[in-house]
Amino acid sequence: MTTEPGQRTYAGRPVADRLAERRRRFFDAALGEFASAGYAKSSVTSICREAGLSRRQFYELFSDREELLVALYDEIQGAARDAVATALSESTSRDTHVLATAAMRAYMRSVGTDPRRAEVSFAQIVGVSPRVEQHRLDGRDEWVSYFVAAMSAFAGRPTDSRTDQLGIAFVGALTAIVHRWSLSPDPETIDDVVELLADVLLAFAEI
Repeated sequence: MTTEPGQRTYAGRPVADRLAERRRRFFDAALGEFASAGYAKSSVTSICREAGLSRRQFYELFSDREELLVALYDEIQGAARDAVATALSESTSRDTHVLATAAMRAYMRSVGTDPRRAEVSFAQIVGVSPRVEQHRLDGRDEWVSYFVAAMSAFAGRPTDSRTDQLGIAFVGALTAIVHRWSLSPDPETIDDVVELLADVLLAFAEI
């Protein structure tokens, strides 16, 4: 290993790049393991085997499986929020139905079209431990705040305790519909689900 101004290298590659690559491999391995075997039946050993990395390399990045699960969950949720935000910002229309459809299509493409991401986001994260459960609830509240703000900005709804409750109800409906669709052996088309979700969002916005 050598030290250069501002950056450590190992075998000619920045150490930060090597760690980021390993983190990505652990994420990909955990996504498959948690979705297929289930979080409770997975192990550090099985994840390392799937990633093609060692337990030592695992513990250089994560304290345990729980920390990996939370990091993976945060990545999935963050990517979905980024996708929705981008879809809304890139829309040239101010029509609420067009905006709702764009937002729901972005969410579906980010989470719903990959059954593994949906399984981790909506099932495997639930009830793991008090700490993880609180983290999941905090993540749900982030989505609630996001959609309440969107309703306020695009539908002219004032923000109050009622819109917060409506936001909670919508996020619950959203996650249930997307998770069920991702597991269906004979799912409806993505366009049908996007249309349904857009209608549900607008219905909550108009209550």
